Amino acid sequence: MKSLILAFQEKKWENYTIPVNGEPVVKLTERRLLMSKRIDEALTVVRKDRLKIYSLYVIKPIPVSAKNKMGALLKALPDEPFFLVEGNMPLVMPFLVNYLVGLFYESEPEALIPVWKDGKAEVTHAVYGPDALRRAIEAALAEGYRGLGKITEFLDYEPVSIEELARRNPKVTLSFFKVRNSFDVRFVEETLKKIEGDPKTRPSS
Repeated sequence: MKSLILAFQEKKWENYTIPVNGEPVVKLTERRLLMSKRIDEALTVVRKDRLKIYSLYVIKPIPVSAKNKMGALLKALPDEPFFLVEGNMPLVMPFLVNYLVGLFYESEPEALIPVWKDGKAEVTHAVYGPDALRRAIEAALAEGYRGLGKITEFLDYEPVSIEELARRNPKVTLSFFKVRNSFDVRFVEETLKKIEGDPKTRPSS
């Protein structure tokens, strides 16, 4: 399955090139994602005016011009189901990606999205069918929405309980961690030291 890494800067404070262990967070996110046996290609969606910078860091940057993440994603949709992750999620767990992709292929819903107990959906750590997501984004934009989180209102998606998965493996929750500042960087660097070599975090089919 292909994956889209969303590294499209929408707000000024967003930084997908902040260094983690000496390399841009988006590059680390890409590498950990490609550790997943179910992912055979990673495409990174970036602002067109930032293409030269991201070309130094990721394998396949996809430059787009858009006003927001929803618009950027709409222009970069592949023609087959894909796994979406945001470019500041360097603790993405390969075993979890493998599991979610496997669940998607079992029933092939419009989308398969991890959801917290309070109802918050992790829309940038999920599997999507491109046609359904295109319709959802177009409907959300038509309604005046600009936040990517609103797409769940227009999708007939299959939810996956994060808490239930975490009861089997607590490291599941780390996969959703996003780096936004220097404190987050420190946490990720310390966490990576702890999980390296742990068989429970290694990729599996």
